[in-house]
Amino acid sequence: MRIRLVCLEDGIISCGFRRMASFIAALNPDTQAYYVCTAHYRNFADAILGKTGDEGWLPPESVDEIAQSLVGADLIGFSSMTGYSALTKTIASRVRELAPGSAPYIVWGGIHPILSPEDAIRSDVDAVCIGEGEFAFEEFLSAFAEGRDFTSVRNMWFRNGEDITRNGFRPLMTSQEMETMPFPMVGDPSERIYKPGRGFVEMRTGDYLETYGLSYETVWSIGCPFHCSFCGNTKFIANDKNYTKIRHTSARYLVEHIQDVRERLPHVSSVTFDDDSFMAIPLRELQTFAEEWRAKVGIPFCVTGVIPNYVQRDKFEVLTWAGLNRIRMGVQSGSQNILDFYKRPVPREKIIAAGQVTSSFSPRYHIPPAYDVIMDNPVETRQDVIDTLELFYEMSRPFTLLIYSLKIIPNTGLEKQMKERGIDVEGISTGYFNVPPRWANLMLYLITLSRPPRWLWQRLLQRVEASGTEQKFYVSLQVIMRLLYLTKRGFNHIRFMDFSIIPGWTGYVLWRIGLVSLWQRRVKPRPPRPAATRGDAVALESTGD
Repeated sequence: MRIRLVCLEDGIISCGFRRMASFIAALNPDTQAYYVCTAHYRNFADAILGKTGDEGWLPPESVDEIAQSLVGADLIGFSSMTGYSALTKTIASRVRELAPGSAPYIVWGGIHPILSPEDAIRSDVDAVCIGEGEFAFEEFLSAFAEGRDFTSVRNMWFRNGEDITRNGFRPLMTSQEMETMPFPMVGDPSERIYKPGRGFVEMRTGDYLETYGLSYETVWSIGCPFHCSFCGNTKFIANDKNYTKIRHTSARYLVEHIQDVRERLPHVSSVTFDDDSFMAIPLRELQTFAEEWRAKVGIPFCVTGVIPNYVQRDKFEVLTWAGLNRIRMGVQSGSQNILDFYKRPVPREKIIAAGQVTSSFSPRYHIPPAYDVIMDNPVETRQDVIDTLELFYEMSRPFTLLIYSLKIIPNTGLEKQMKERGIDVEGISTGYFNVPPRWANLMLYLITLSRPPRWLWQRLLQRVEASGTEQKFYVSLQVIMRLLYLTKRGFNHIRFMDFSIIPGWTGYVLWRIGLVSLWQRRVKPRPPRPAATRGDAVALESTGD
């Protein structure tokens, strides 16, 4: 059976798609993974201008070229986020038009069908996956191949004309079941990437470098104990309350996965863990991970899923000894009013205390930590915006900020909250990364560069306005501020020979001549070994801070 899996994203990062592609390929040998990338948020020129391009859009000739490549498949599996839902629908419809008598069976999975199943199932597809897909698809594929009825498969909805079969949910995979999964597909000859005018071509090293740099992105754990209203996890938790529990494979399985990746992509010199709540993993399990990682992988890694509530010095010490060289922590707002509005149980004092820990490892052992902040929320008063600015003025240095403009994910608690207040959710933002050049946003770039004297900071605060008001845009000033901000951030990474956020061939060349590994082994300071990596308490012989 010819199965073609299509991932629509702004890069080739999708961890879930890679895991699913590998699983399906093990069930059906004639399976190929196709990547359609519509925008590259790591384009330096766009980054300076504070935009990402027309994410989720392709010209008609590209849509036609993609659809032509899919005609002839027996089964097509799409995976996309909500920003790419319109494009997914357009491609699916075009496939139908090109093969009216022998159109393939089309299944749509990924985040959008989970968040908005009613929208997805009413498009030109035959089925949607509304939960974890591996075991559901295995059951469906077996029945589909044998000509048996498959419309009762849980975690899937099916459409037959105007009739829709809405099935319930399967139990979430256990940690033990996760351990039985094949490693995610990466560096595989069956992977293809779309190139305008050329169709789908074999993925090359340069395609990985364009998105990942010298890094590789993956997840170890699944689940999050929080119910933040802006996050898609609220929908996952509504579907199954057990999603609040952290599930993960053994450290041994994870390390073997990374070893497999490095055999396929030898240039990988760091790993980024995109878990939602990595630091919520118990200390004892992190100790086991640290031992395995240090002994068998030995390259730096980053953790992006850091929640202030779970920041503990002992966890940071043992992970830093293993190779942790930077973190990304969700702060989102410095206003307790807005944190409560987001239903995020992270008090301001906890954020400041967490920042004292995370920043204390920089600049000797860590690249300065990055803190997420959400701006441009029309609910924010002037005082809410000032509270956020004041928080980062007080935070321990060094740090950098990842500044996002609010965007509403459909079917989340935040969408409901906004509609209850009569706010047009469609017009709030053009995208997370398209940060408008408002005065308050420019002040955030400033605080990442340097902490101004208090008298100057107070004068700058006088020009701050509430997010929901019409404001003057400082376009030229934003370009200057972002250029300085990105230059400083890039310098901090180059100082560690870390090319996880710097795409392209520069890092690859430095890796080829051996400079990256030499720098990591000989130049970058190494923290001392924890006194007891498997004890109930972990203490460094000396922190070195």
